[in-house]
Amino acid sequence: MYKSSNRAPWQDLFIHWQQMDWLLLFMSLGLTFFGGVMIRSTELNQPVTDWSQHWVFGGIGLVIVLVIARISYNNLLRWHWVTYGLTNGLLLAVIALGNSAKGAQRWINIAGLNVQPSEFAKVGLIITLAAILHRRPANTLPTFVRALAISAPPWLLVFVQPDLGTSLVFGAIALGMLYWANANPGWLLLLVSPLVAAILYSLSFPAWVGWAVLMGIIGWFTLPWRWVSSVLAIGINVAAGLLGQVLWHILKDYQKDRLIVFLNPDKYPLGAGYHLIQSRIAIGAGELWGQGLNQGTQTQLNFIPEQHTDFIFSSIGEELGFVGSICLLLTFFLVCWRLMKIARQAPNNFGSLLAIGVLSMIGFQVIVNISMTIGIAPVTGIPLPWISYGRSALITNFIAIGLVESVANYRRRFS
Repeated sequence: MYKSSNRAPWQDLFIHWQQMDWLLLFMSLGLTFFGGVMIRSTELNQPVTDWSQHWVFGGIGLVIVLVIARISYNNLLRWHWVTYGLTNGLLLAVIALGNSAKGAQRWINIAGLNVQPSEFAKVGLIITLAAILHRRPANTLPTFVRALAISAPPWLLVFVQPDLGTSLVFGAIALGMLYWANANPGWLLLLVSPLVAAILYSLSFPAWVGWAVLMGIIGWFTLPWRWVSSVLAIGINVAAGLLGQVLWHILKDYQKDRLIVFLNPDKYPLGAGYHLIQSRIAIGAGELWGQGLNQGTQTQLNFIPEQHTDFIFSSIGEELGFVGSICLLLTFFLVCWRLMKIARQAPNNFGSLLAIGVLSMIGFQVIVNISMTIGIAPVTGIPLPWISYGRSALITNFIAIGLVESVANYRRRFS
């Protein structure tokens, strides 16, 4: 029960949310409003109103945050397996009943709306991993392997859609939460080493050999049965480099194109490299202060496809310039800082892991999205949180913030 006090009626209205991190919520809403403004700028010469839908779903997201924040996040501990089952069930439904678009089957139609379950699966994975790692930290190999085994089914179901970008987000969530749960950093490096080996094999043979040897050394110092572990680590990285050439032929054509143009976009200036070339032109044209809202040449003449979704940052760079882009980056930095603060102040490991999972999800998406628009990362189709148009992604981000706000709201209410 709350201590009695002489409060005004309006104060009683907010008593159930008194410990919330209001700055985090206001920044999320501010980013959503700003996203609608920039989406509108990309659609001025088109008969669509995605920007207004963005704001409507942002309003729905606000309600979701307030409802979730009022409910103790600890209740999820009793339901995390149900959440995990629903997550995988929806991903299976996409494979069986989903709608295909642009070479991928990622959406299902619910009440006339196209819903992307892989977005909501991010939150499902965060809840499940937080519940598992809350009971046993990842500082032992059995717990570490168990967490990976739990992460594998939803990751695989997303990967086969195929949705390479979202599957990478799943990996970032798992790595971030395992690190926070005291997993050995060497184990995490060994976990991602096959991917690095596959890339290095195509770029530099000496670097690939050196990487495999380095992983053998890490295996020697971090795993039991040193000789076996060391040889196995080297063998896996050697095999990954060789198998990378085989797996290349499994990728869809558009996925291959994205990787090729990342290394040399000018090779296909009117094809797969068009997005990246035009994006870099737009951002460069913004210079210091930008060309002005609704005044960007590349933006208003629709030179950049998918500019209201994956490439929204190119419009921001062109119309608001370097200064506007830096302000946006600082806002995202503040969001991540608040998430980290809540994780450190959480009353238990479960709440702390929930906040870190959300931090890993948001931070990774921001870094990859902006990196791909300026040409330092392959185009993966990862949206910019709260800014890019995408109803499922927007609602997912607000659900995630609602969970973190619940952690903040259920800290000690009284000093």
